[in-house]
Amino acid sequence: MIGDVRQVQTEDGDELWEREIDDEDDGEVRFVEALRAPSGREWNVVAPVMEFVREEPLVGELRRRIIAALRSVEGVETADEMDTEVWLVTGTPAGSALIRAVAQVLDDLAGQTIAYVHGLR
Repeated sequence: MIGDVRQVQTEDGDELWEREIDDEDDGEVRFVEALRAPSGREWNVVAPVMEFVREEPLVGELRRRIIAALRSVEGVETADEMDTEVWLVTGTPAGSALIRAVAQVLDDLAGQTIAYVHGLR
């Protein structure tokens, strides 16, 4: 269910890619974006749902699978967790490829993640 990935125009001209999500409930779980730094060799990949997923085993599985997915993208030299919901990727990957890689993980675990996030409300 990866859906559409699009490049978004930013005011400062940075390269920003994001996954388009139609469903509000799924959107909070499945959204991902990637912003390329001005240097052109670093990306910040953001999966906002990770701010809310804090319990094992789900948080550990998401983190392990996201980092593995990012490292598997052609052109990636390194990928490391930078913050709770942000990964720093170096190299020359395509922004759309980074989004698709993380989107696949979020889709694979969406059922569990949606149940977890809705249980917090």
